[in-house]
Amino acid sequence: MKKFNQLIRLVSFFGVFVMTTVCLHAQQLGLGRNTPATTSAPKDEAINYAEPKDYVVAEIIVTGNQFLDPNSMISMSGLRVGDKIKVPGDAINGAIKKLMDQKILEDVEILARKIEGEQIWLEIRIKEQSRLFKVEFDGIRKGEKESLNDKIKLPKGRIISNTMIKNTQLAVKRYFIDKGFMNVKVRITQISDSTRGNATLKILVTKGAKVKIRQIVFNGRQEILEGKLRNKLKGTKQMRFGRLFTPSKFIPKKYEEDKEKIIELYNKNGFRDATIISDSIIHNPGEKTIDVVLNIEEGPRYYIRDITWQGNYLRTTEQLSKVFGLKKGDVYNPEEIQKRLEANPGQDVSSLYMDDGYLYYNCRAIEKAVEGDSIDLEMRIFEGKQATINKIILNGNTKTSDHVVLRELFTLPGQKFSKTEIINTQRQLSQLGYFDAEKIGINPVPHPEDGTVDIEYTVEEKPSDQIELSGGWGGYIGFVGTLGLVFNNFSTKNITNLKAWKPLPSGDGQKLSIRFQASGRQFQTYTLSFSEPWLGGKKPVNFGINLSHTVYRTVDYSNLYTRSTSGLKFLGSYKNTGVTISLGKRLKIPDRYFVLSSALSYQRYRMDSLDLFGIGYPNGVSNNVTLNLTLSRNTIDNPQFPRGGSSFSLSGTFTPPYSAITGNTSFSTKEAQYKWVEYHKWMFDATWYQTIAGKLVLSTRAHLGFLGRYNQNLSISPFERFVLGGSGLAGYGMFALAQDIIGLRGYTDRSLVPIYNRLSTVDASQSTSTATSSVSSLGGVAYSKYVMELRYPLSLNPSATIFGLVFAEAGNNWGTDQPQKKYKDYNPFDLKRSAGVGARIFMPAFGLIGIDWAYGFDPLPGQTNRSGPQFHFTIGQQIR
Repeated sequence: MKKFNQLIRLVSFFGVFVMTTVCLHAQQLGLGRNTPATTSAPKDEAINYAEPKDYVVAEIIVTGNQFLDPNSMISMSGLRVGDKIKVPGDAINGAIKKLMDQKILEDVEILARKIEGEQIWLEIRIKEQSRLFKVEFDGIRKGEKESLNDKIKLPKGRIISNTMIKNTQLAVKRYFIDKGFMNVKVRITQISDSTRGNATLKILVTKGAKVKIRQIVFNGRQEILEGKLRNKLKGTKQMRFGRLFTPSKFIPKKYEEDKEKIIELYNKNGFRDATIISDSIIHNPGEKTIDVVLNIEEGPRYYIRDITWQGNYLRTTEQLSKVFGLKKGDVYNPEEIQKRLEANPGQDVSSLYMDDGYLYYNCRAIEKAVEGDSIDLEMRIFEGKQATINKIILNGNTKTSDHVVLRELFTLPGQKFSKTEIINTQRQLSQLGYFDAEKIGINPVPHPEDGTVDIEYTVEEKPSDQIELSGGWGGYIGFVGTLGLVFNNFSTKNITNLKAWKPLPSGDGQKLSIRFQASGRQFQTYTLSFSEPWLGGKKPVNFGINLSHTVYRTVDYSNLYTRSTSGLKFLGSYKNTGVTISLGKRLKIPDRYFVLSSALSYQRYRMDSLDLFGIGYPNGVSNNVTLNLTLSRNTIDNPQFPRGGSSFSLSGTFTPPYSAITGNTSFSTKEAQYKWVEYHKWMFDATWYQTIAGKLVLSTRAHLGFLGRYNQNLSISPFERFVLGGSGLAGYGMFALAQDIIGLRGYTDRSLVPIYNRLSTVDASQSTSTATSSVSSLGGVAYSKYVMELRYPLSLNPSATIFGLVFAEAGNNWGTDQPQKKYKDYNPFDLKRSAGVGARIFMPAFGLIGIDWAYGFDPLPGQTNRSGPQFHFTIGQQIR
């Protein structure tokens, strides 16, 4: 009986266990899953998978989430409480697909928690993808790690997906391939932290050896020189001794670009059908070098046979053909054809129409016939209607007033549209110096319905004010400090508006300059200048005023090292005070680029016990009243780094002819002779810029100067003479106020001055004298200088424009202080030569700063040895 009771209990317990298990499975039935389950779902009598049944969703819950919002998951699934769904059916499968499409989940499973009648309780069980905690690199240097972090940009907390891992792997591999590591291998391991849902990506890089190009072979080349083909391969160079700046590593991306350049070269030379039929990369033993083989099919060279024009009614065929320039027998060059049609403003076919308002003009060059090596071209023109400028839209000038920009435009409302005038306006805006010349945008917005066009100009302000803060040791003169401030976009109108002081009122295009240079009491100079480019605001009339004062004192240095500075004894002094008022006006004839300017100046020189020029004039006051007339023309496209255009200037400076007015040509003293300075002075400056190839620019300059006298019975003025040599900076001592300081690299500062005979001893008994040669401190009365520079930009960023240069220049100075020297003996080609290299950096706050190394090939006056190597430092834009 006891055993029977135990058997009954065991059967009852087993029955309860089975029933409980069945009930549990019935409440959590798998309806659908993103990945196949490891075990089959238990059979549930409530759901017949062979016969789907409709249920109403009573409740939806989300489980397994750590960071994701459950309500968002439900929303993205597309399932809603109260919806009638078919189980099993498309609703469940669609919900899983929608969730997985979000790329944020690793797995999704939908379960039936409970079923009562026609209601069903659903559970969305998700497994979130890991989030990035950090990235670790292995096998590369620290600098490479930093560069890759900047390149792949994987932020912390980002969801780690297979796509992200694959893209990261490709980015890392591409980075090293671009460095020449063609055999690089990249493996990414994900180290998960299940407790926090984070993971670390460990990127193992095996770079292998850098692959270089041993040789490049051109098969099938006959008509184009091999050297020209190699020059076109800018990023694909074969190994050779001494190659430094263009290494011979193989970069697939650049290689593909270079192959296109080869075809472009063939096309320019008339080979219209040229193609690279195949190419191969041959790995050499060791996997460190490769051979590149290009199989080229050149095809025939084509020539132009006939050119016809269709659709031209406003311009004759003769006019179009003359401007187009190409003729029968010329090599067929599609690029040159397109350039002559529309890529040379003012000189192409499109300018004939667009400069006369025909904005909708269009011309297509059609190959009408190809026979043998000849091509007939048909130029199909659509002339369209004229367009009138409706309005000007100006964007981006946050500091400069609208009227300052608008008054410089050559495209005005009511005028006909002109392509050339738009290009000229772009150049004019760049010359203002207030905007980034590389980012001046032009967007014509046509309105065909009424035949008008709006022109939108977009500019980007750049800092234009400058500060000069420098110091240097000037030998016996001691420390010389300089402080200068230049406000290039000043506004006098807003001086009383305190809100406009940021830190000074600006935006009206005026220029205010203040400069102070000193070395204690020994040397001081003060300069204040102001200019208004549009006097009255209606016409481009430039008004300027300049005030200056300089003091220079000589010191007794006999006991320099035994006395304090306060005990220095001043032996003599030179003082100069000057004021200049100028007016300049843009001309319309011969063209708008000409400017005629005039300036009235007064300079007062005072010498106290200081023979400044070594001519026996240690004491006295000299007055210099001059009228200057200057005719100039400027078409330079960019003031910081010009790539094209030219600048010419011819000026004459005249004092009154006092000797002719007074009739006095004989003076008892030097003080009387130089009380009123008398001379006439002529200056010529010319500069050309031309782009040679790519960014390489050729700059050539020529400078000439001449100082003359009205009366041949008087000596030439000691003031305003020319002194050559060095950087061209005036420095201390002679100053630019009393002489013209002309730079000539390769020679020391102010060293190229004429030699003259100075009388040293006199023998009364024999009535003879002994003369010795000495370098004159007077300077020359005529000079010439020629410069040629090749410039290449390293950075065109407006905050720091940097370019390097190589140069050759030559110049000389000439005087007439010896009796045997006459003006007719002046030879502008008897030159002191030099060559060298240099660099320039333009920063808006400091202006142009430069350093040059130059070698002077000729001796200085009075010497026999070559000048040799010299370093030069420059500040500011050197005119001469």
